[in-house]
Amino acid sequence: MEQEEQQSCFECLKRRIISDFSDKLIFSYALSDSAFPFASSAVVQVPNSNGNPSTSASASQFVLVQLPSHKHNCLIEYINESVLQDNEESDGYVNGGNQDQEKVNDLTAGPATSDSSIDQSPCLQNGDKIANVNQTGFGSSTCAHSSRFGCVRTIPALAPTAHIGNSSYPNLQKIASDFLSGSLEDHVLRSLSLLIEGKASGRDGVNFLRLIGLPSFEESGIPGCLRHPNIIPVLGLLKTSEHVNLVLPKTPCTLEGILHYCPKALKSEWHIRFLAYQLLSALVYLHGLGVSHGNIHPSNVMLTNSCWSWLRICDKPISGSNVNSRKGESDTTATARLCCCTDRCFSQVLYADLKLSPSVEWHSQFDQWWKGELSNFEYLLVLNRLAGRRWGDHTFHTVMPWVVDFSTKPDENSDSGWRDLSKSKWRLAKGDEQLDFTFSTSEIPHHVSDECLSELAVCSYKARRLPLSVLRLAVRSVYEPNEYPSNMQRLYQWTPDECIPEFYCDPQIFYSLQPGMSDLAVPPWAGSAEEFIKLHRDALESERVSRQIHHWIDITFGYKMSGQAAVSAKNVMLPSSDTAMPRSVGRRQLFTRPHPVRRVVFRKKHDSANTSMNQSQLNVAENDISLLSETVHLQQLEEVTAFAEHAGYLSPCYYYNPEKFAQDVPSVKELARETFEKSICKPLEMSRNHRMPCDINLSYLLEHIEVEGKGSLGYQELLLWRQKSSCSRALSEDFAKDIFSVGCVLAELHLKRPLFNSTSLASYIQSGISPGSMQELPPHTKVLVEACIQKDWARRPSAKSILESPYFPATVKSAYLFIAPLQLLANDGPRLQYAANFAKQGALKAMGTLAAEMCAPYCLPLVVSPLSDIEAEWAYVMLKEFLKCLTPKAVKDLILPAIQKILQTTGYSHLKVSLLQGSFMQEIWNFIGKQAYLETVHPLVISNLCIAPHRSSAAVASVLLIGTSEELGVPITVNQTILPLIYCFGKGLCPDGIDVLVRLGGLFGETFIIRQLLPLLKQVARSCVNVSNTTKPEPIQSWSALALLDCLTTLDGLVALLPREVVAKELFEDRSLHVMVLTQTNLEISVVQVAANALIAACQRIGPDLTALHVLPQLKELFDELAFSQEAPAGSGSFGRNLKISRSKVDGEAQIGSRMDLVLLLYPYFASLLGTEKLRKGCATWLLLEQYLLRYHNWKWECTGDSPRSGAENITAKRPSLNKGSTSDYNPAKLLLNGVGWSIPQSQGIKGAKNLMPQKRFDGIHQRPVEGHAATSNLLKSEPWFWFPSPAASWDGPDFLGRVGSLKEEFPWKIRASVIYSIRAHHGALRSLSVSQDECTVFTAGTGPGFKGTVQKWELSRINCVSGYYGHEEVVNDICALSSSGRIASSDGTIHVWNSITGKVVSVFSEPSIYSAHISSPSSQSKTNDHHPSMLNSNTLSSGLWTSAFDGSLYTCMHYLESLERLVVGTGNGSLRFIDASQGQKLHLWRGESADLSFPSLVSAICSCGSDKTPVDGAHAPPSWVAAGLSSGHCRLFDLRSGNVIASWRAHDGYVTKLAAPEDYLLVSSSLDKTLRVWDLRRSWPPPQPSVLRGHTDGVSGFSIWGQDIISISRNKIGLSTLSRFTEEDGQQRITPQKLYAADNGTKNVSVLSSISILPFSRLFVVGTEDGYLRICC
Repeated sequence: MEQEEQQSCFECLKRRIISDFSDKLIFSYALSDSAFPFASSAVVQVPNSNGNPSTSASASQFVLVQLPSHKHNCLIEYINESVLQDNEESDGYVNGGNQDQEKVNDLTAGPATSDSSIDQSPCLQNGDKIANVNQTGFGSSTCAHSSRFGCVRTIPALAPTAHIGNSSYPNLQKIASDFLSGSLEDHVLRSLSLLIEGKASGRDGVNFLRLIGLPSFEESGIPGCLRHPNIIPVLGLLKTSEHVNLVLPKTPCTLEGILHYCPKALKSEWHIRFLAYQLLSALVYLHGLGVSHGNIHPSNVMLTNSCWSWLRICDKPISGSNVNSRKGESDTTATARLCCCTDRCFSQVLYADLKLSPSVEWHSQFDQWWKGELSNFEYLLVLNRLAGRRWGDHTFHTVMPWVVDFSTKPDENSDSGWRDLSKSKWRLAKGDEQLDFTFSTSEIPHHVSDECLSELAVCSYKARRLPLSVLRLAVRSVYEPNEYPSNMQRLYQWTPDECIPEFYCDPQIFYSLQPGMSDLAVPPWAGSAEEFIKLHRDALESERVSRQIHHWIDITFGYKMSGQAAVSAKNVMLPSSDTAMPRSVGRRQLFTRPHPVRRVVFRKKHDSANTSMNQSQLNVAENDISLLSETVHLQQLEEVTAFAEHAGYLSPCYYYNPEKFAQDVPSVKELARETFEKSICKPLEMSRNHRMPCDINLSYLLEHIEVEGKGSLGYQELLLWRQKSSCSRALSEDFAKDIFSVGCVLAELHLKRPLFNSTSLASYIQSGISPGSMQELPPHTKVLVEACIQKDWARRPSAKSILESPYFPATVKSAYLFIAPLQLLANDGPRLQYAANFAKQGALKAMGTLAAEMCAPYCLPLVVSPLSDIEAEWAYVMLKEFLKCLTPKAVKDLILPAIQKILQTTGYSHLKVSLLQGSFMQEIWNFIGKQAYLETVHPLVISNLCIAPHRSSAAVASVLLIGTSEELGVPITVNQTILPLIYCFGKGLCPDGIDVLVRLGGLFGETFIIRQLLPLLKQVARSCVNVSNTTKPEPIQSWSALALLDCLTTLDGLVALLPREVVAKELFEDRSLHVMVLTQTNLEISVVQVAANALIAACQRIGPDLTALHVLPQLKELFDELAFSQEAPAGSGSFGRNLKISRSKVDGEAQIGSRMDLVLLLYPYFASLLGTEKLRKGCATWLLLEQYLLRYHNWKWECTGDSPRSGAENITAKRPSLNKGSTSDYNPAKLLLNGVGWSIPQSQGIKGAKNLMPQKRFDGIHQRPVEGHAATSNLLKSEPWFWFPSPAASWDGPDFLGRVGSLKEEFPWKIRASVIYSIRAHHGALRSLSVSQDECTVFTAGTGPGFKGTVQKWELSRINCVSGYYGHEEVVNDICALSSSGRIASSDGTIHVWNSITGKVVSVFSEPSIYSAHISSPSSQSKTNDHHPSMLNSNTLSSGLWTSAFDGSLYTCMHYLESLERLVVGTGNGSLRFIDASQGQKLHLWRGESADLSFPSLVSAICSCGSDKTPVDGAHAPPSWVAAGLSSGHCRLFDLRSGNVIASWRAHDGYVTKLAAPEDYLLVSSSLDKTLRVWDLRRSWPPPQPSVLRGHTDGVSGFSIWGQDIISISRNKIGLSTLSRFTEEDGQQRITPQKLYAADNGTKNVSVLSSISILPFSRLFVVGTEDGYLRICC
């Protein structure tokens, strides 16, 4: 008789959970291990205090596991007795604590001890009382689940954080609140922190260290009440009269999910070993309690957000370790039948005809289905379960095929009404034409953009039964019942998604519970929902469907999900964005071969054929049919057997069945039993042998965390360990089974598929034949797995022995010791304190670089969240410690993203202020380099100066910007600092941002202000004035006024830095900017006042003479307008727009109310400055103005020469001036002078002692104006970056979006094709260019004297050749900078690696001539080649290496793989040589296929995957492919991992001159055939028709890419094009060539261009010419 497993259907389980707690509890979905909707656990969500689901759903979700009550279940008795101890309170905690030793002795199961060194004091709390365990009747005996301790020891040790009580909603809320607060285990971390600090810490920290293996792991100590960090926390034990609800936290994923959906999340071998170490650590703890797990497999290994593992232990409730308790377990499981345990449940009728097995064993169930013994419905449910789909989970629901379209009643004898199962529903709904268009035009080619069954479709299908809250969340926020399909045919036509199983089994889905929504109508051919379900199910089980269902399986679960089969089936799915991100659900491809057809179909076919024959015909044909049937059957059986064997990974086995185990040798079993009994009899003696040292302190911790330089032990040590491991055998057979399971899991982590299936395990048990996949394991792992899966269980090592084996390197053990405390259920504060204190004491340094790098992902999330000031100090300490220990690449990958998030926080952040000041950013700069700093950090520093920044953040950000400018240089500072700040004018730029502009002017000097800042500010002001005169929308007018205020304030600050003659010339000689603003009658009065005050300050600066000469004539128009104005003197300013200008803009000034108040502001001042006679001569309306002042302000001029005494004194006394500190109380200059941040070196003698204002120098110039002008003109050529022009000439003004923190995309680079500066760099042709990452140095390679190759190093700031390399005998054809090492590689046929500072050669590489395809003398004269007519017409291939182009021993071009630190070099015979330049070694050589070529081709260009991509995080990911362009016009794509040629195709009709990869999937090539081509490598192999860029009239000799822009060169012209439009319909794009013009005189460049390189941050590009010139262009 079949046994029924005690589980509930989902509906009954949901009702029971709601009954136990409340209908306020949100039932998310049930968790079933079977393929059917029966379960005993579910995921629930506890709403927040407002009754709404939490915004972070994963954090507030919990797993409820219902365990049926049983009088012999000691867990239930334990809970009952614990609850009975408190009659007043119904809940409490089992928590770890330190109790008196007398109480400990009372609670100890087994012999008592007074050993003070063992302070594992369990405290069973129920409310505030200690339970009297002696009264329970079971406290003194061993637990049924443990061979060593009683329940009072075992259960608190496994569930120390559990809340014990009755099942009620308040109790569940309290559990959720305590868990989310993160304070359950704070006391442990605080104890550890005190221990590290050398203070009195209590025993919690020491006891926890014992759990995680310090000084060593123990399997025999007395358990305490601290949770092991790798055991899943049991949060609650809540009882009812019938069952107990275990409350567990919901984890994001399991190890099974990682293996199925994102195996790349296990990034390396180290991560696999670290995960195995955690699993074994938990197992040691369980075995130490005398408890075996008994069910270790990937689905029971839970993973947190940080991929920390928790071993789940409650599927078999606190599994027992006695063999007898589970004897025959596998037999009962095989015959068990699922059934809802609720009496008269509706599901018993629904699934009465199904063979409901609780286990999923694909091999046997596939065999049953193929033979016709299992229905299509059941088999598809099995496949759904294997794919990870879950009943009730709307995001990844169980899927079924639609088999009919509901137009007619399904009839097997008719073709109408049946759905084509060979095509996906998505394809049937969308059509082939639309899918082909999507595939060909998408950036990532795909046909299907969504799941085959989306959450929207599932909720729409089940809309009549789901709560309205779910419908509003998943379908539409506004409930509209009429928008849901009303009948089945409409539902089928409405969705491109597949069906759900409820439409084949549950008629309740048709009946509506919603207001206003009618029942779902069944088709006319069905009389009721029940009849429809029967007919629909019959259709699914029909012969027609059985003949085609394998096609649908191939599309949904099989081989048509990937590869060319998916393309042919139009079933290419849009891939996930991050394949390394851990996921709990996803599309799992179950089969890689076509699924077999169901056999029963053919049997029925023969039966029907037989009935159509008469008896005589049947007798004649019987033998033939029988023979044919047997032949067909054998063929089918062979195919099915091969298919099942190939898909054996779908039936994984992790459990070693003792009943099928070969007979043990009696002596061995007796020996093991004797050892086991001894371990039970003397537990305390073994514990004493491993007792904790009484003087454990920081030094002891650092000693155990330290990693020796030699790293992990070798293979021989591991073999020796295996020989000795039999001495540390598992103590019982059940423990040995756990070790077997661990071995299987460890093997699967490497293989990415199970080690054993049912067939291979049976073979292994019977004959000892190991699976063939064992040979695929790494050698070290193979040794360990072999030890774990030995047939003789007594010879398997213990978990403790494995943990201490050489398999686990010291870095794993050190990282585990550091990380494990961070995984406790504690707040971020104690975690951060622990990590910072431990790191500060040298833990990271002691464990080494690798272990520190692995610890970083667990620590860095703690610093990103908002922190208090003290926590910010801890975070800063930890970041500093990581910088000391990590490699530059690790800093880029790990530290930099965390810093970016911190700098992006709004409001005050103590940590952000700490990072922006001091030496931290200097260290970041040194680690990641200038380019990465500019791309990732610099924009975020600027963002802290605008959009309402906090005062402290803005102050330190301004200091940082000033400090970095000297190292960045003028071009980068202008484009990356000054322009972004100017772009922020009017959009919340704080005073410190304006202060940066002023101080940068003081830093770089007078010439910089004149040539760079003043033109930009003038253009901004004019643009703002123009906007004010137009009818623009109000927001634009507001921005214009605010931007003008910022501009005038900046000008006011710069005036103080310039000599008076320069101020007069630049600001007043032509048209005064200030006067222009003052004459605008439609500007806001606040703007006018700022302009007036700025004008007064400027005039005071230049003095009365220059004011009378330049300013007074321009004021005449203003004074005339004011004299004849009819406006009231104290008007409200209604003439202008009602703009709310910030008071801070005009702080310190008396506010004027109308334009007439300008008379009071300006006239008295100029009268005092110039004298009344001069002023009256220059102002014809002086009489009217003075009458106005006398009448309204009682002002009159007194001839004493003193300033007039009136209200004007109060106005003119206060003016906005940056040098008076009005912008901020925080003075960045003081920080600079005090040594905080980067010190700014003296620059051209223009740095003063207070505000970078050279007052003394200016005074001298004022006294000798002629000498001053001469000095200014002479300095122009001598100052650094004298050649750099102002970007104002190519700037259209402030017509921008104003977003901050961006690069090129938001500040577009408008290329003018203008030559800024030109210098003769080489005697002959300049062949190649290489620009350093800091954009301050350029290396040029070309022809030197005597036609020898030379390389020159140019300092761009002064255009000086500072050094060079002259060791080449031939013309240098290529040059490459080797990252930040300071070394340069140059090639003249041989590779020379030399030091760029000293100019000394480091190493020389050459290729032996044996590899040459055609030998010719390197010094031979130029030869023509009939095969390459394009080569003859090119001026770029006239001499040097190209004279012997087909000499295979010569190197032709180079490419540096930065992430791998390897140099890839092309040869004359089409091969690629890899060179480790740092070690001075030649590595492997890859030869390309050239069978299709009748002549040898040299490699003319090389690039790698994404090598020209602008990295968003400053780090380059390791490339996956390398592309080589050939002189024949072909391109080859090499797999960088294997060296295999992925594809080879004819890319051009001529010589390939350059290759670049701006994206991982894009390849751009140029050729002498006059075209550029863009290849999308995602399409197919070889790549299809490319996008062709035409327009050049000569061969394209090179190009350079930045972002989406391409600058190409052809003869003496450049061409501009973009990648953003490379997917036009005709695949063509026109390039408009243009010649380069000299910026000073407009003459055209006639030199042939040979090379080009872009300086992206400087917004410049440099070109080399055939006549040896280096030209800087913009």
